[in-house]
This record gives sequence, structure tokens and C-alpha cells, in this order.
Amino acid sequence: MGVAGLGDCTGSAVGLATEANDMNGEMIDSDGIDRRGFLRCMSWAGTAVVWTVAAGVPRSGLIGSAQAATEGLRFAQISDSHIGFNKAANPDAVGTLQEAIKRIGAAQDRPAFMIHTGDVTHLSTAGQFDTAQKVISEAGLTTHFVPGEHDILEDDGKSYLNRYGKGTQGAGWYSFDQSGVHFVGLVNVVDLKGGGMGNLGHEQLEWLEKDLAGRSASTPIVVFAHIPLWVVYADWGWGTQDGAQALTYLKRFGSVTVLNGHIHQVMQKVEGHVAFHTALSTAFPQPAPGTAPSPGPKTVPPGELRSLLGTARVSLVRNDTPLAIVDRPLAG
Repeated sequence: MGVAGLGDCTGSAVGLATEANDMNGEMIDSDGIDRRGFLRCMSWAGTAVVWTVAAGVPRSGLIGSAQAATEGLRFAQISDSHIGFNKAANPDAVGTLQEAIKRIGAAQDRPAFMIHTGDVTHLSTAGQFDTAQKVISEAGLTTHFVPGEHDILEDDGKSYLNRYGKGTQGAGWYSFDQSGVHFVGLVNVVDLKGGGMGNLGHEQLEWLEKDLAGRSASTPIVVFAHIPLWVVYADWGWGTQDGAQALTYLKRFGSVTVLNGHIHQVMQKVEGHVAFHTALSTAFPQPAPGTAPSPGPKTVPPGELRSLLGTARVSLVRNDTPLAIVDRPLAG
């Protein structure tokens, strides 16, 4: 199964997500919108994604959108805020995070909580963690974190764990339940493999198997980690080496959503009942796979940055057509 191509989606300026064409020459089928709630052309030109779980099915929309306002459990996802980054790609990473948080906090369709899928900071210093916490807390929501590789640069990750590791296992993995949904936060940045590939490790995989063992197959599962659990682009380390093993424990469940960050652009695919989504960064974009010599901050022309970091309105068309996408950039 490949990455969803976006050339036939409606709407304007879908940004870097437009470059996320199907790497295997396949397209994700658009059947079962209500059943899976995570299908082709579901690309967001933004980071403030709101997830709604209704009747056991996770669906997604953007802060302020009609789709996000449906009944059910709603939560927001932000990622890769990189507080402390100040290079040309975005000299004000604090400011763009503030804008995203402001949108979440002011939304009428207020989410129940947030998850942050890693790289809260750029260099994992105490000052950067302090700044990030101050800004994120302005949303007034409980926030669940997993670390990115930039969050564990100091003291073998002790600074991160001292702040966010209470009640977690090992390097910071954990699970919790809310409104009938089981959430699992995984850590795949501690023991990176060749090329920077993510790794969960034997201890965490054993814990995951036990954590899921007693759950009914009808329980909706949401897994979140920093590096994608599926291999997006191995040459750049955009994937998790032992992610396939984790996915074997998830295949028996009827509804599984896997949320990641790290690659600073929207990509998605569906395999059976498992739907994968990578979020944009609130700090800076990265090039699409293979379009540059290496990954890293991508500098865009003046005035375009916020069009790549903003939010979007996603409208569900209840027939066999793609979703309609309209950008709502931070600048607009």
C-alpha cells in the first residue's frame, strides 16, 4: 500500500502534502469513509488536527471546522515545535507555536486534550522546555507527550523524563484510556538504527503486547510516536525498523489510528483497519522524500511559511468522492 496521492483533491495550496505522491505507484482506495474515517485525500495544510472518536471510529477535522464539531471524543495533535530553532527556515518557532496553540484554545469545538508527537524542543535545554511548556499550557488542555530525538540530547533523556515521564515505563512509553478509546504513547527515538531509523526495542515491544492483550478487538486504539511506525523513506531514516512487529499486535483490532510527526509534512496510508498519519511541524517544513540531498529545515520564500504551518478545513462528502480541502493558513 502506498502513500496517498493528492493530485485529484479539491481546494487550494495544499502545500507540501501535494508532493506526497504514492511511492509504490498505487492509490489508497476511497471506500468506507464512515467506516475508516481516514482515507485518500485527507491531507491537512496545518498542524492543529482535531480527532473525533464517535461510535468507535476515529475521524479527523481541523480546529473550527464543521467536521471537527461532531459529537464524540475530540483531541488535538501538534508536533515538532522545535523550540530553540531560529535559523532561516523560521527565525520565530515560538511565534508559530503560539499561533497554533491560540487557534486550539479559542476553538468553539474545544478538544478534550492534546497530544504532542515529539521534538518539543530543538536542543533539549531547560530553557527551551520551559518556554515550550509556557506556550502549550496557554491552550488550557491536558497534553500527552512522547519524545522526539531532539528532546533527549541532554543527560540521556533525563531532562525530558523529569518533566513528562511521571507514570511512564522505560524511556517514557505509556497508555491511558478515555471515553472508551485506548491510547498508547510509544518511544522510538532512543536507540536509532542505521540512517536514523526509529527503534522500539524488545522491552517496549513486550510491554506493548501485554498492554493490548486484554483489550477487546472492538476497542478503538490510537497509537502515537515521533518517528513514523511505517517506512516512509528508508534512505532518510523516515521509518521504524521494528515497527512491523508492533503492528502485528494491532491487526486484530477493528479501528487503529497511528499518529506520528518527525517528517514535517502530511502523509497517510491505510492497511486493513490501521490508518497512518504524519503531521506537519509548527516550526518549519522539510523537503518531500528524495527531492533534496538530505532531510532538514526547508527555507521557503518570504510570506509562504505560515501557509505551510497553518490549519485547514476538511469537509466530508458522503459519497464516493475525495474530501474537499480548503487551506486556513496561520497567515490568513
